[in-house]
This record gives sequence, C-alpha cells and structure tokens, in this order.
Amino acid sequence: MSEASLGASLSGFMQDGAHHLPIRVYYEDTDFSARVYHASYLRFMERGRTELLRAVEVAQSDLHADMDGLAFVVRRMTIDFMGGAVMDDVLTIVTRPKEMRGASMTLAQEVRRGDEVLVTADVMVAAVRGGRAVRIPDELRAALTVGR
Repeated sequence: MSEASLGASLSGFMQDGAHHLPIRVYYEDTDFSARVYHASYLRFMERGRTELLRAVEVAQSDLHADMDGLAFVVRRMTIDFMGGAVMDDVLTIVTRPKEMRGASMTLAQEVRRGDEVLVTADVMVAAVRGGRAVRIPDELRAALTVGR
C-alpha cells in the first residue's frame, strides 16, 4: 500500500458533509468491566476533530506552524453516553460542523457502532494564539462550510 493511500485510509473519509473515522477498540481503551472507559470516547472524538481538519486539507500542525502558533482548544463539551462499546468493536466517529462564529466553532460528533449511536457530543472549540482568542482563518472557515 502506498503512503498516500495508507494516509487516506487512516484519516477516514467525508460523506454527506460529515467526516467518518473508523476506529477499532483495543484493550487499552477499556476498563475493568471490559467496556470502553468513558474518557476513551473523548480521545476518539479528538481524533475525529483532527481528521476532519486533515480531510479539508488543514493539518493542525500546519496551522500552528504557519499562523504564529494558532491552535484550537476545547472550550465546552456537552456529551451524552447512550451505550457502551467493548474490545474489538469497530466504531465510527462522525464529525460535522454545526455552528461557526468569529473565534469559535461548534462541532456535532457521534460515536457509532454500525447504525447504533453510542455517544453524542456538541464540542465548542476556540481558536487561540498566545493564550488569546483569535478569528478562525477565512480559508478554514470556507473549507468547513462548503457543502453544508
């Protein structure tokens, strides 16, 4: 497999305005009950947000390097745990832009096992530079609103 196709498969795919990232549950993601530990879902969703940016051709490391230290920080998260996954399950993290403001955006996320929704979250992230909120770059704003 070429490096380009491997990268594409690791990064998930866009479909109907949402990013889909498949993730397999490993032993390290579970707790003593053999179910996915609640904090593991936060890591899965972080990967989904990162890969959404990569899918619209904006790597967070590039934003940070090319825009004087621009970064995104989670400001608020509302999360609802409705079901549990277990080791070896294949989950899909679905991430879609929900609302865009000057220095922040809200993303709607779901963790699914097949058609079953296990976790939902609305995640507000703020663009910051040097510890201060800054406007989300127009290129990123445009990339995330195309096809919505």
